[in-house]
Amino acid sequence: MKHKQLFLAVILFSLQARSQQVINLYQEVPNSTISAEVTEKVETVPGGRIIARFVTTPTLTAFFPTRERASGAAIIICPGGGYSSLVMNAEGTDIASEFVKKGVAAFVLKYRLPNSKIMPDPSIGPLQDAQQSLKLVRERAAEWNIDTAKVGIIGFSAGGHLASTASTHFNDVVIENNNGTSLRPSFSILLYPVITFTDSLLHKGSRKALIGEDFTPAQQLRFSNEKQVTPQTSPTFIVHAEDDKVVPVANSLWYYEALVTNGVKAELHIYPTGGHGFALDNKTVSDNWLNSCFNWMTDNKWIKP
Repeated sequence: MKHKQLFLAVILFSLQARSQQVINLYQEVPNSTISAEVTEKVETVPGGRIIARFVTTPTLTAFFPTRERASGAAIIICPGGGYSSLVMNAEGTDIASEFVKKGVAAFVLKYRLPNSKIMPDPSIGPLQDAQQSLKLVRERAAEWNIDTAKVGIIGFSAGGHLASTASTHFNDVVIENNNGTSLRPSFSILLYPVITFTDSLLHKGSRKALIGEDFTPAQQLRFSNEKQVTPQTSPTFIVHAEDDKVVPVANSLWYYEALVTNGVKAELHIYPTGGHGFALDNKTVSDNWLNSCFNWMTDNKWIKP
């Protein structure tokens, strides 16, 4: 009996090892300087959230569906945290688990957080990592049973700002891309996203972290993503709560309006309550946003019914 249990444990470990991998984004991290003052830290805080700070080694943690269940779709997950930390479980691995159940390969992005002590240009560090993620997933698509036309991105709060930046700035290439691999997400999903850096609606912490306090008007415009939408912007699914006191709901409204004006397919779900940071579970409503999201993905042929 003990031998049988040991055998089953070995098999289970083997399956888990194949279904989950941690992948370094780069052989050599660009826009990077070494500083002994900064040490990457991952810790569990009260409430159970796993928080990453001071990221110096960006990675993708990959979760793969079984070959029988795989839809060919993939999604890169950008946790939130105001560009000063990353919520790696509630807005990362927990999300990945749900997508894998639907046959979507899921990649949790541990991206660098803007910090002048570890990068010469903090404003482009997160975008570099998002673009490199899209590049890496597409270039290894055959190995991972992924359709390069079905590689999307999802982001929460400041991670939503990063996801919307990737969806609007894909021609603003900030990494080496000698193969000319497409950096445009096939689709994007935004949860209570930071969108604008304009004074009336911004999340001040995110703007300060990304472009500092002495930003130029050009920097403010560049990262106000509602002003960067074009007809080529990725189709987008957006979720926000009307009573969000951290990131005003108008961030999502402005982005949705810009998408519609430019003829980009978009779907917007605004809940009357839920606040900020509800991740998978808005306990104040009976609707499940993820089910609606999967319906949207099915309707657009990115996943199977």
